[in-house]
Amino acid sequence: KRKAVTDLLDKLASDLESDGSLTILPERNAALEELKVYGRDPQNADPIFTEKVTPELPPCTQMLELVTDSAKGISTLLRHAFYSPSSETARAAMRVLANAMLLKPNTRQIFVDHGFAPKACHHLGNNSWDDEFLASRILFLSTYGTTVDLLDLVDNHQLADKVTDRLGHHAKLISSKSKGNSELMEEMALTETLKLLFNVTHYCNERISSFDSAVPHVVELLWKQDIPASKPLDAPSPFGPLVNALLNLDLTSSKSTSSLYPKNEPTRVTAFLIDLLDRSLKSYGDDELEVIVTPLVSLLKKIYDSAPEATKAQMREALLPTAEDRKSVLGRGDSVSSKLLKNSTHPTAPALRDAISHLLFDLSDRDASKFVENIGYGFASGFLFQNNVPIPESAAEAFSTGDATGAARPVNPITGQFMENETHPDEPELTEEEKEREAEKLFVLFERLKANGIINVQNPVEAAVQEGRYRELGDSDVEELD
Repeated sequence: KRKAVTDLLDKLASDLESDGSLTILPERNAALEELKVYGRDPQNADPIFTEKVTPELPPCTQMLELVTDSAKGISTLLRHAFYSPSSETARAAMRVLANAMLLKPNTRQIFVDHGFAPKACHHLGNNSWDDEFLASRILFLSTYGTTVDLLDLVDNHQLADKVTDRLGHHAKLISSKSKGNSELMEEMALTETLKLLFNVTHYCNERISSFDSAVPHVVELLWKQDIPASKPLDAPSPFGPLVNALLNLDLTSSKSTSSLYPKNEPTRVTAFLIDLLDRSLKSYGDDELEVIVTPLVSLLKKIYDSAPEATKAQMREALLPTAEDRKSVLGRGDSVSSKLLKNSTHPTAPALRDAISHLLFDLSDRDASKFVENIGYGFASGFLFQNNVPIPESAAEAFSTGDATGAARPVNPITGQFMENETHPDEPELTEEEKEREAEKLFVLFERLKANGIINVQNPVEAAVQEGRYRELGDSDVEELD
């Protein structure tokens, strides 16, 4: 395999002349395709992942030098990918390069060191799904573990404009055709561009405003597509990357608010996202929720923060417990609010439970009393304690809230359930003998805890003696037994 890889690279290198021009080699594209297959497994394919440089020349000149030994893989690929006059050859080379950058992280820095990031930006502007997919993936991979200058790409090479233009092209297309009628390469290109958008705005947050014009396109791509019946945030569905892309963007700009809360239908986008959340909570297992669903919950919180009152009211109605939910203990039903509450105490998903609790707290106007009334003290107490929010004195007191008819009904402050719907165990009352045995157990338990220094609480029996509430029974108080 190593010899075959070396021979292919020799053939491709000989196709490059020292002045940087390209000769006609009919087998060139076939050789690149064969090299791509070999490159899927790095074992014995080392020549693909190495570079050849000429120390006495500057980096840009180095890349124009003919490479003649086996250590020429990346250099040869870069030249074919970004200097070839043939678009087919360029794409074939970019596919091999993208695979190399995915499998061998050191190749990403080679790409950056030799100044090819701006050239990839240029390719991103081509009106081609293949070019968009390949350029976005290569730039996306270059954001990991390299010294790529994202500020320079945004300021001097129109990276933000090109990303926004490509997203606009996708949005325009989805508006002009029937839902679900996308080409595979178009879907893949959109996903890669969204991933690139997320990473650039994450690692270069000082230029987030440069991407304000992208928000309307992302929002349009969200609500104009059907939600898959199962695993809606998984590929090939674009909803996961679309949600992630919005997380870093400024949702308070005028362009953002007009698309998120359109005047004629201000709840359209949030209703769609809540539906997406509901289906996601039903589709994913406990071990998947943390990574997959947490960004969607965080996005809903971010949108709520800047939403107009009409949208906020709709979100509260959809996400907070309803009168129907209160017919049982909160968190045990199948509604979206029940599933949110259940996962707000998820033992193995700390980021998800934190995101849910913060969302519910925001929906309660960040008021501790409203928070307790909305979700019950049982769910609210942990969040309030962890975030140093004073627990209201009335937290453990019963209160009333309206039912489906608007009539006020008392609510259990701990469980959030209507008191009249509570069920109690149908068990006989303890006999006097059973009560005595339970009291003895408590007495022994208190003494053990005190002896071990676990608590410093006075035994209630001891306290009763000291306070005069305990008396010895006289003979007249004791019944004689036969």
